[in-house]
Order: sequence, then structure tokens, then C-alpha cells
Amino acid sequence: MNWIVRLPFFVVLMGLGSLAMIVPSAHAVIMEDFTTMRVFFYGFILFSILTLTVGLATAGYAPHNIARSQLIGLLSAFTVLPLMFAVPFYEAVGSTTYLNAWFEMVSSFTTTGATVYDTSGRLTPSLHLWRALVGWLGGLLIWITAVSIFAPMNLGGFEVRATSQIGSGAVKSFTQIARIADPQERLVRYTLSLTPIYAGLTVFLWIGLVIMGEFPYIALCHAMSTMSTSGISPINGLYFAASRFWGEVLIFAFFVFALSRLTFSRGLIGEKQKGILRDPEFQTALVLIGSVTGLLFLRHFLASSDREEAATLLEIGQALWGALFTVTSFLTTTGFESHYWDGAADWSGLQTPGLFLIGMALIGGGVATTAGGVKLLRIYALYRHGEREQQRLLHPSSIGGGGREARRIRKQGAVISWVFFMLFALSIAAIMLMLSLTGVQFETSMVLAVSALSTTGPLASVAAETPIAYSGIPDPAKAILAVAMVLGRLETLAIIALFNPEIWQR
Repeated sequence: MNWIVRLPFFVVLMGLGSLAMIVPSAHAVIMEDFTTMRVFFYGFILFSILTLTVGLATAGYAPHNIARSQLIGLLSAFTVLPLMFAVPFYEAVGSTTYLNAWFEMVSSFTTTGATVYDTSGRLTPSLHLWRALVGWLGGLLIWITAVSIFAPMNLGGFEVRATSQIGSGAVKSFTQIARIADPQERLVRYTLSLTPIYAGLTVFLWIGLVIMGEFPYIALCHAMSTMSTSGISPINGLYFAASRFWGEVLIFAFFVFALSRLTFSRGLIGEKQKGILRDPEFQTALVLIGSVTGLLFLRHFLASSDREEAATLLEIGQALWGALFTVTSFLTTTGFESHYWDGAADWSGLQTPGLFLIGMALIGGGVATTAGGVKLLRIYALYRHGEREQQRLLHPSSIGGGGREARRIRKQGAVISWVFFMLFALSIAAIMLMLSLTGVQFETSMVLAVSALSTTGPLASVAAETPIAYSGIPDPAKAILAVAMVLGRLETLAIIALFNPEIWQR
């Protein structure tokens, strides 16, 4: 284990990515797809040798600046590793371009789930499994790096509550984490803690979907896509899933791991919490899900009142469930569409507006989860700040309650949340402008920019008036979207931190 700790972070990820190629190779043997088997097995050999060569050359590497080494290694993982993942994928597909294969792997590894291969039967089952596996590995990487890299550096949403931990017992835990000289030691520590949880939950969901009647291969892909919030599916979503309603209920229960980090890492990074039900992120998610689902349901209910034929209780229940599941799915940036999502439109005769789903994807899930978007904690901080400002308008001499932590979230936390929100909005505008320069229409560029920066690829097929096919956009636009996916996955503040002069000082 010690020799692994001494290796650079990026080299370790290269080795794990090479080992992962054995999985689709073994699956291809079972499916008697020997062409795919050979391609991925040769890829495993090729990149294992390359990893060994790079590892030997960098075994004695000792970074002078730990923070800089961590951020550069993570940025390299999301920009360079997809180039490696795309090689066997490109060779196995055959009738495609390397750009499309690279775009597919960037989308999978950043847990976006956007695909250019929307033709039925274009990809073999082993290739779909590779897409889901790459997305699953990307989700695991986010779990680990969020608590081992972003938390000590107060990035990735942790900056909202960082000021509230000064002088408390929690800051001692962060100080203890930061004392580890070698970043690889910290990464190994949290890898050993979180990987069994992540893998165990995936296996549990997989077995549960199989029990509900789903085919094992499809159930495995959907289980990995749910845990990683990538939304990757070999059957284009849950509409044709054999498990139907009860499978959706089981997947819905696992969305909770993308709403709050307390579901899997409570106490791991030293934060003092009183339980998930009192977690502000989880409470904010419940309010958003309940209000948006209620508005959608009420809209269709009022529209259906003009029909001559009254709706049955079954139609009402299906429409309510379809809205509840889909709204929650897009809030977690998974992007799975319920089998009963279209039932609401059929019931009332109205098309469900995609603007609601765009808003949910923009908000995103919890801090230190696999979900993208602005994050619930930042929305909570802005809400509490607005609430306090409204109280001051009515009672100028009042004193805000809630304790020191609540006051600092309303002040410093709200300020940094607003800064990030503005950076996120400016990023959307910049991506839209660049997409427009490649010939993409305005509405299409807006949906694509939001889907990339929020890492919600399936948003393109449901948010616009007509479904948007990634295969139909120009090649330069695909490259721009790939960069936007990496930016949305790492977040703007982490990228800006690399330009901080202090981080480049020895």
C-alpha cells in the first residue's frame, strides 16, 4: 500500500481506469462479442504498461504545494482520462469519430450522461456497460475528492459554512486533515472509507431492481447511473424498463444520497450535524420537490377539469407520481424520466413545461454528492439571507436568531453563494455565446449550456420544445460542451483557485 501512496494521484487514477477495462471485456466474452472483448483487453494491456511507465518515472515525486497538486491532479483526471477511456470505445464502435467517442467519455466521466449515440442498436451491451461504469467511477471520484480535497480547501460548497466553523470543534477536524503532508495519504484514507459504502449501495440497488423484475444487465446499468447521477441507460431511460412502478420507487429512494452528504458521510469530515431531517440541504430539497410537484399537478388538474370525461383515481395517481419522480430526478441531476411522466400531459391535454426541469437542474443536489448544479446549501444560504433582509425591513432594530452559525451563513455564506451563482450565470452566458458562434440556435444553446454546466445530459431531450439530439450539433459545439461539462463538474471556484497567486508560491 505504501508504494501506491507515493504515486501521484493522476497515475493511480490511470491504473484504476486501465483495470476497469477488464469489466466490459469480461462481459463481452459472456455476450460472445469477441471483437469488443479483444479491443478492451488490448486497451487494458496498453494502458497498464503506460501507467507502469509513468508510475516508475514519477515514483519519487514530492509536490511542493499540496493544494496546487490536488487541484491540478483532479483537473487532469477529468480532462486527460477521457482521452484514454475513448480509445477502446472508439475502436469497438467502429463507425464513429474519435471526437464523438471522446465526447461520450467526457460526458460519462463527469456524470453528465449526454450521448451522441441515440440510434437504437448502435452500441452493443458491453459498450453501454462501459459508459455506465465510467460514469460510476466518476461519481465515486467525486465522493472521495469532495471530502479529501474540496472540504479542507473550503471549495465545492463547503465554503458556505467554512466561516461558521471557526472557533468550533469542527475546525479541528479540518486542521487534522490538512496536516497530512502527502495528499495521496488523505485520498487513500477516504477511498477506503467511502468505496465500500458506494459499491455496497450500488449492489443493493442492483439486486433490488432485479427482484422487481428488471433484466440483470439493465438493472446494473441503472443502479450505477442512479448512484453516480449520470442518468445513463442502455434503453434510453426508464420508460421501457421491465420493473416499471416498483423499480422507480426503489430508484426514488436512492435519490436521497444525492440530496445530502449526511446520508453516507455523517461525521466523516468533522461537521456537527443533528441528523438528516434537520439538515438544511435536505429540508430545502423537500420544499422544492413538494412545491414544484404540487404546481405541476395543480396545473394539469385545473386543465383537466374542462374535459367532459372525468379522470380516474388511477390517472390522477400516475400523473402525481410521474411529476414527483421526474422533478426529484432532475433536482439530483440524474435526468431519469418516469414512465408516467407523459401521463400528466395525456390526462390534461397540456404539455409539461421543461422550464421547471431546467430550474431544478440548475439548483442541483447536495454538497459533496455526485449531483451537479448550484447546490442546495448555496440556495439555502441565499434564502436565509433574503429572509433576514425582509425582517430588517419590517423591524430595523431586530436581532437575527439561530445562533452564530446561522448568522454567519446568512452573511458570509450568502455572499460567497451569490458570487458563485453569478459565476455560474456568467458561465451559462459564455457557453451560450460560444455555441451560437458555431451555428447553434438560441433556445438550443441555452438548454445545452444548462445541461452541460449542471451535468444533466438528459435535460436536452425533455426541456426544449422538441428533443435535442447531441449527434446533430456541430463538432466545435461538442468540444465546447465537453469543456463546459468539466467546468460544471469541478465548479468555477475550484478553477479560479488555480489562478490564485498564493497557490503557486512554494
